[in-house]
Amino acid sequence: MKLVILAGGYGTRLGEISQLLPKPMVEIGGKPIIWHIMKIYSYYGIKEFILCLGYKADLIKNYFLHYAAKQDDFTINIGTGEVTYLTHHDEQDWKITLIDTGVDTLKGGRLKRIEKYLTDDINLLTYGDGVADININELIDFHLRANKTVTISGVHPPARFGELRTDGDVLASFKEKAQTSQGLINGGFMVFNKELLSYLSEDEDCDLEYGTFERLAEQGKIGVFTHDGLWACMDNERDIYHLNQMWKENKAFWKVW
Repeated sequence: MKLVILAGGYGTRLGEISQLLPKPMVEIGGKPIIWHIMKIYSYYGIKEFILCLGYKADLIKNYFLHYAAKQDDFTINIGTGEVTYLTHHDEQDWKITLIDTGVDTLKGGRLKRIEKYLTDDINLLTYGDGVADININELIDFHLRANKTVTISGVHPPARFGELRTDGDVLASFKEKAQTSQGLINGGFMVFNKELLSYLSEDEDCDLEYGTFERLAEQGKIGVFTHDGLWACMDNERDIYHLNQMWKENKAFWKVW
């Protein structure tokens, strides 16, 4: 079972940062958010990844191509070019396939374009900008029991602003970034059968949520795994600051490893 990560978008809501980096490479605690996502899945035994690249694909490729040199101490013989690594990072058993699926391709087209690398009947799928304290094993088990083409994770989005509770004209309590108790959104963290690929094309304008998921939902082929824990995404500069503060204060709820 492999994890497909949709990592090709522009991330335009990140402002000037998106001119320098693709969103999956924006860092939390000194590591790209895509690394955090992969660590979550790796903790549950998912260690084969397919990255669907697009915008600034070369930056993501270079990060993983030179991963050992970035993570470990080493000795290099300048004359011969021989490198001896003195330490060894924890991701030795990761296998990562990086595929450029086009700068302007929508999510459905990206997924269809990596079809030949999906050798299992069931695989995992997520976006390159969301983290959660979700139990991946329970998600997979739910998908197997539900017998649907796709399972999406329904999450409670964090409130964009602090929650004020009043007693008349007096402030009774203030909660910063409370997790809302009503309504679910698709938080990524999906499971799909290869049957899904028959609904897709390699066309740039082939989307996933709009059109494909709508049609599958009408046919009763999408299950929803409700995650009542915590979830967050890197949607704008305020999110970057908030996620980094949580990491710095040892409050990173997604750090299960």
